[in-house]
Amino acid sequence: MGGIMKTLKITAFFVLITFAWSCGGTDTATNANKNSNTANTNTKPEAARETITIAERPQSVKDQMAARGEQDQAAPTLAIVLPAANSTVSNSTVKVKLNISGDLKGYKPHKDPETGMGNHIHVILDNQPYEAYYNLDQEFELRNVTDGEHTLRVFPSRPWHESYKNAGAFQMVKFTVKDGGGDASKPTTTNTGNTMANSNANSASKPASEGKDMPSSTAGAVDPAKPLLTYSRPKGEYKGADADSIMIDFWLANAKLTGDGGEYRIRYSIDGSEAKYIEKWEPIWLSGWSAGKHPVKLELVDKAGNLVDNGGYNSTTREITITK
Repeated sequence: MGGIMKTLKITAFFVLITFAWSCGGTDTATNANKNSNTANTNTKPEAARETITIAERPQSVKDQMAARGEQDQAAPTLAIVLPAANSTVSNSTVKVKLNISGDLKGYKPHKDPETGMGNHIHVILDNQPYEAYYNLDQEFELRNVTDGEHTLRVFPSRPWHESYKNAGAFQMVKFTVKDGGGDASKPTTTNTGNTMANSNANSASKPASEGKDMPSSTAGAVDPAKPLLTYSRPKGEYKGADADSIMIDFWLANAKLTGDGGEYRIRYSIDGSEAKYIEKWEPIWLSGWSAGKHPVKLELVDKAGNLVDNGGYNSTTREITITK
């Protein structure tokens, strides 16, 4: 009898142990699920797209304007002497010669050797980013221009790259290079070595500066008599305080924006975000940029939001880099 009781006690003991283990295992699994659910609840969603907002004209620009006297009320007029309109050039080197006149009020292209800044001309080959031309008395050449039809666009700019928008400031010519011997695998440069365009953007070599590492473009079917948007800024790299507020600026030919009594708008987007609109022809400054690369897209659209096509030039995207 005593042996039977002993056996029953031992059996009961193991039953209790098994029950306790089973209950404990169930609680552990439940807790794990709870923890998992809690972790999922607390996981931060993908970082929201940064908020870029319109800002005031930077104080540094206001200070420059104050120091320039009447220059910002000037009405500089440009003339393209070379290449001649509708000319054919039988060389991959194309000389650019400009004349400036008009009510200059002291405006003159030049570069301050200390600051590296100054009044200058934006020179644009086809639909590539501009190259700054600081001294019209010095030779300016486009080298390794490939065969085909091309456009050259020019307009005067202030030291902070805001364009003058008076009548006669913007000039455009078409020209053709025939049997010039240009090498499409190499970039188009100026005679000082600055890159104007780089059709070999996907090469393993270091990309061109100032955002000029995109495939080259040609004149296409661009019509100088139709509404034409010329992308100017932003471009290149912005560092430190220069990245606090970044300017969007452009040249608009043969069209008026709605805020100026016309029927067009400029649609812009940053990083592929929701499009916004510019309704007056004047620069805007944007703040709230994060470090990294940002595609900026500018388009000329009608009141209904339809793209106004002109050889593909009225929709342009540039990638800029913010370094902080």
